[in-house]
Amino acid sequence: MNNTLKVLLIEDDAIEVMKLNRVISTLKLDHQIIEANNGEDALEILQQKDALPDIILLDLNMPKINGIEFLGILKNDDTLKYIPTIILTTSNNQKDLLECYKIGVAGYVLKPLKYEDYVSKIESLLAYWSINELIKG
Repeated sequence: MNNTLKVLLIEDDAIEVMKLNRVISTLKLDHQIIEANNGEDALEILQQKDALPDIILLDLNMPKINGIEFLGILKNDDTLKYIPTIILTTSNNQKDLLECYKIGVAGYVLKPLKYEDYVSKIESLLAYWSINELIKG
């Protein structure tokens, strides 16, 4: 039995947010998507320790706090550091990739250009995490 995921999407591009929501509804998945436009908004959402997301999807290129800085903050928090965080980015920069794995991401997924490829990547990603045993906040 797959779990319904509570997903925190941290993404400043409204089109990307719409795209993810469209995939969820097209695939008729009942995951709950919580949206944050930037790292600061996300940290505010994560203050509610009794309502933490199961996983975080994080874009790297964001205003205010970038993805790598955000990861650093996350991993220094005794509660938040256990939330699996998956990078969802257009950057295939090896330095970013290495840095993210060094900090301790659960995955690093490149956003494909073609919508169909995006759908299948998101479907696989969410299917994988929904069969995992996750820490319930």
